[in-house]
Amino acid sequence: QVQLVESGGGLVQAGESLTLSCAASGSIFSIDNMGWYRQAPGKQRDLVAAISSGGRSNYADSVKGRFTISRDHAKKMLYLQMSSLKPEDTAVYYCNADIWSSSLARRNYWGQGTQVTVSS
Repeated sequence: QVQLVESGGGLVQAGESLTLSCAASGSIFSIDNMGWYRQAPGKQRDLVAAISSGGRSNYADSVKGRFTISRDHAKKMLYLQMSSLKPEDTAVYYCNADIWSSSLARRNYWGQGTQVTVSS
């Protein structure tokens, strides 16, 4: 059973920083692309940032220069460092990954989400 579990969300004030973490666990052979998505109330889930297995990253225009995505292959961890947070960054943040299981089946997985609230 493969799982993604996010942590690190919370309530912060505008201008502050927060770091999200996502831990992958279970019978994992390898992890390909990983990413962070977010969904605000009444809106669709959008890509925030993604990173390939080789470390190539891309960001939504709205977070460029403020957010940094990184991963630790050995620990099977994904991170999102968020700085200069704005009220419009308020959303549930989801971890996503393309994972090869130990039985060599490739599937896309989602975490359960972590709430980030930025007050003005």
